[in-house]
Amino acid sequence: MSKDSEADRAPNPVDLHVGLRIRLRRRELGVSQEKLADSIGLTFQQVQKYERAANRVSASKLWEMARALKTSIAYFFEGLGDPGRNDPEPEGPPPGHAFLLTPEGLELAAAFPRIKKARVRRRVLDLVRAMVEEEEQEAAEASKDA
Repeated sequence: MSKDSEADRAPNPVDLHVGLRIRLRRRELGVSQEKLADSIGLTFQQVQKYERAANRVSASKLWEMARALKTSIAYFFEGLGDPGRNDPEPEGPPPGHAFLLTPEGLELAAAFPRIKKARVRRRVLDLVRAMVEEEEQEAAEASKDA
C-alpha cells in the first residue's frame, strides 16, 4: 500500500480534534456512549466512530451533541486555530490529545490527579521517564546492530 493512499484514509485533524472533545466532554460528565447515543438517536457504535474520527460528525448531530452534553458547539473546536485569521492548518492532535485517544491514556489521566501526595506523583512520572529512556536506548542499540 502506498503512503499516499494511507494518508488519504487518515482522519482529518479537525475531525480528530472534534472527536476527542466529544469524548472528553462525555467522560467529564460521566455519560456513557450508550446514553449519549440514545439521547441523539444513534447507536453507541456511531458515537464510537465519531470519537475516533472514523466518521465525520454532521452539523446537526454536533448541535444535538452540544445540547446533550450541556456545552456550546464552540467547545468542540476549542484549541484549534481561527480559520478567519488564516491560522495554519492543524497538523493532527498534539501528543497529549493522541495520548487521551487511547483507553489507557484516558484511564491514567483520570487516575493520576487523584494521587494526593505530590511526592508519589513525581515518582510515578520518574518511573515513566525511566521506562521511556530505556526503550529509546534499546531502540538505538537495535538500529546500530541492523
